[in-house]
Amino acid sequence: MTKIAIVEDNKVIRESLTEFVHADPEFQCVCVCATAEDALKNLPKHQPDIVLMDIQLPNMSGIDCIAQLKQLLPAVQIIMVTVYEDTERIFKALRMGACGYLLKRCAPEELIAAIHEVRQGGAPMSREIARKVISSFQEPVTAAAAVEDLSPREREILELLAAGFANKTIADRLGLTDGTVRWHLRHVYHKLHVRSRTEAALKFRTAKTG
Repeated sequence: MTKIAIVEDNKVIRESLTEFVHADPEFQCVCVCATAEDALKNLPKHQPDIVLMDIQLPNMSGIDCIAQLKQLLPAVQIIMVTVYEDTERIFKALRMGACGYLLKRCAPEELIAAIHEVRQGGAPMSREIARKVISSFQEPVTAAAAVEDLSPREREILELLAAGFANKTIADRLGLTDGTVRWHLRHVYHKLHVRSRTEAALKFRTAKTG
């Protein structure tokens, strides 16, 4: 029997997910929480094998909850079930420790299949999400050309961004103001055809390895 926990603040969706889980005789829903804080408090008591986690929760987000939950339950497998499909949230959730990413509009059968896939060591994703992940790793030549088109200052800023530094730290290191760093980053995003820090960092790393 696979023990499932659900972390979802919307009551209707929470109840629907619970029904889907209970419909499979191989699954047991052992805990249902409406907030990340409740999950961190109660999930360790129930030791779930798999957690279905929303992103947009009151106070602490589901993504932030993942990192803390993995410290409490290192073996737990977490599937994001969310409405968000932007690349930045996808990669942040995966970096924090999520093993799957599903959109809430997926069919119940897809959700159940995803849980079974995780049990077998897989990493299930909705088709739209999988396509975004794959496209992020494609066209390294294009990425290299785009990075090459940056000015020396823009490349300096992008390299520090890809290393994980915040805008203020980048500004301090280069002797710039926060506003100047943001101004350069807008040009970097435009030239790289990206819309977030995560996408820019990913394209920079792809260009370096491609």
